Amino acid sequence: MRVDKLLWFLRLAASRNFAQHWVLDGHIRLNGRRIEKPGTGIKAGDVLTLPMRTRVKVIEVLALPA
Repeated sequence: MRVDKLLWFLRLAASRNFAQHWVLDGHIRLNGRRIEKPGTGIKAGDVLTLPMRTRVKVIEVLALPA
């Protein structure tokens, strides 16, 4: 699953377009490495680091949504 689609599906981003810009700006980390492509694949076991307004959120993907 694409990282932008996952962020939108989990309601961590208001829209898929916002999620794409969030990734393109280099704010998202996948397994500790910065990603800059919204089409980057996510699989179970990956760790996402997301900067939120007041804190940093670390999420481990246990399973992908259907």
